[in-house]
Amino acid sequence: MSVTAPAGFVATGVAAGLKSTGALDLALVRNQGPLQNAAAVFTSNRCKANPVLWSEQVIRDGVVSAVVLNSGGANCYTGAQGFQTSHATAEAAAEHLGVSAADVIVCSTGLIGEQLDRAAVTSGVASAAASLVPGREGGLAAAEAIMTTDTHPKQAVVSGDGWAIGGMAKGAGMLAPGLATMLVVITTDAALDSAALDASLRAATRVTFDRLDSDGCMSTNDTVVLLASGASRVTPEADEFALALTDLCRDLAMQLQGDAEGASHDIAIQVTHAVTEDDAVEVARAVARSNLFKAAIFGNDPNWGRVLAAVGTTDARFDPYGIDVAINGVQVCTAGEPDQPRDRVDLTPRATSVVIDLHAGDVSATVLTNDLTHDYVHENSAYAS
Repeated sequence: MSVTAPAGFVATGVAAGLKSTGALDLALVRNQGPLQNAAAVFTSNRCKANPVLWSEQVIRDGVVSAVVLNSGGANCYTGAQGFQTSHATAEAAAEHLGVSAADVIVCSTGLIGEQLDRAAVTSGVASAAASLVPGREGGLAAAEAIMTTDTHPKQAVVSGDGWAIGGMAKGAGMLAPGLATMLVVITTDAALDSAALDASLRAATRVTFDRLDSDGCMSTNDTVVLLASGASRVTPEADEFALALTDLCRDLAMQLQGDAEGASHDIAIQVTHAVTEDDAVEVARAVARSNLFKAAIFGNDPNWGRVLAAVGTTDARFDPYGIDVAINGVQVCTAGEPDQPRDRVDLTPRATSVVIDLHAGDVSATVLTNDLTHDYVHENSAYAS
C-alpha cells in the first residue's frame, strides 16, 4: 500500500476520459482525519501551471482535506479558463466529500498549452468520490491514475512506532526540480501540526527530490504535498519523523530516477571534501547537466575528462589540479592526472557511480541523474503527437 497505508486515508483512481487510451487518469486522496493538517512545496519555476497557482493559496492555512490529481493534461498556460477549471475541480471535490473547496489541493500533469475538459474532470471527481476505497487497491489505483510516460506506478511506505508514512509519485521526465519533483502525495497518521509537517517536508525534499536532476528540465507543475490525519494518536519526535520522511522521499526519488524516459544508466554523482554543501551540490549538478558526460555514459565510455570540464564551470572552491575522479569504483584520475586505465571501468550495469573528490573541505553531497539516450530523444520529440 502507499497513500492508504497510514490510518485515516482513502484513495482511488478512475478513468475520466482525459487520456485517449481510456486508462486511469484521475486520482483522489481523502484525509478522513481527525486532523487535516498539511504542508506542500511547489516548483520554483516562474512559469507555473494553474493547479499550482490554486494550490499555493490552499496550503496557506496548513489545512487540506483532499487532493485531486489528473494526468492527461497539465492545465498550464491555459489562461483564466484553465484557472477556473482548477477551481471547479476543487469545488466538485468539496461538493461530493462535504469539505471546503479552499481545503482541496489540485494537481495536473501532461501536455502544456491545452485546455482540460472541465466537464470530464468534474464528472471524474464525482465518480472518484463515490468509489473511494480503503486499503491497497485504492492506493494502487490512485498511483496508476497519475502516470504519464511512467512505465509503472511508484509507491513507498515507512513505518514508525505506532505510526506510518505512505507515498506515491509520478515522474519520468522533466526531473530537475526546485523543492519538488513532478507530482508526489505523502500521507501520515502521525499527530503533527502543519508547522512541524512543513519543516520536515522541506528538510526531506532538499536532500532527496531536489537532488534528482535526470534531464536538467524543470516542470511547471511540480508539487509535493504531505497530509497528516493524526489517526494514530501518536506524536513522534521531530527528528524521528524527519528521518523517516526523508527515507520515504529518497525511496520515491530513486524510483523516479529508475523510470526516467529512455534511460539506460542510473547515475549517482557524489562530490566529497567540498568546502560547503552548496559547493558540493553545484559541482554534482554541473556534471549531471553535462550532455557530453551523459552521452559518454550512454556509450559505456568512462570519459572522465568530461567530468572535470563540467566541474570547472562552477564557482565552487577547489584546486582545479587537485581533483580525483572514480567511476564505478575505479580511480581514473588522481590530482588532475590520469590514474587507472579507462578500460578497467565496467559501465555495462545500469547503476553507475561517479565520485569526485575536491580535496577542499569536509562536506559531501550526491545528485542523481541519468544518461542521454536515443530513446530519450525519440520519446520527447514525439510527446505532443
